[in-house]
Amino acid sequence: MSEKNGLPTGKHTLVEEGTEFKGTMSSSCPIVVMGKVEGDVTGPIIHITPSGVVSGVVKVKQLRSEGEVAGEIEADTVEISGRVRDRTVIRARSLEVSLSVTKGGMQVVFGECELAIGDEPNKEAAVAAALAPPPAATAEVTKPVAGKLAAPPAAATAAAPTPPPAEVDDASAKRKRGNPPPSPT
Repeated sequence: MSEKNGLPTGKHTLVEEGTEFKGTMSSSCPIVVMGKVEGDVTGPIIHITPSGVVSGVVKVKQLRSEGEVAGEIEADTVEISGRVRDRTVIRARSLEVSLSVTKGGMQVVFGECELAIGDEPNKEAAVAAALAPPPAATAEVTKPVAGKLAAPPAAATAAAPTPPPAEVDDASAKRKRGNPPPSPT
């Protein structure tokens, strides 16, 4: 299917502007809604134009809406640049929201709705992860380095008591400060 002006060319199901459809719609080719559809809709792709409205349960691979949507939408890919009414549920692997040009400026309007984006949670994997034993803690061992112990890990350093300061005699302290040792008399 190729597109012209964002709409599919070739074989597609069309709900023309001024047409209202109520009921169940199922199509094996792309659906273009310029009018109003209320009910259950299934198909590979649904494109809702700026004048289009779809309300109900929609199950498609791809939904592109420049118009208005309401109800429960389930799709792999959802592209919205129109209006989403209150109490709408959108379940999709990916969601793209774009701004549309209106009289008052550019906006996307979401009513009170629920968005579930990404892969559906896997209950079995979550239960297995919760029941798995925690990873074993590893003890860090210090190795001797040239007859001395290597520096302990940072966490152990904070917990180790500080040794008392070494006593230094007055003569060695003066040597360390750069003063010569006292001469023997």
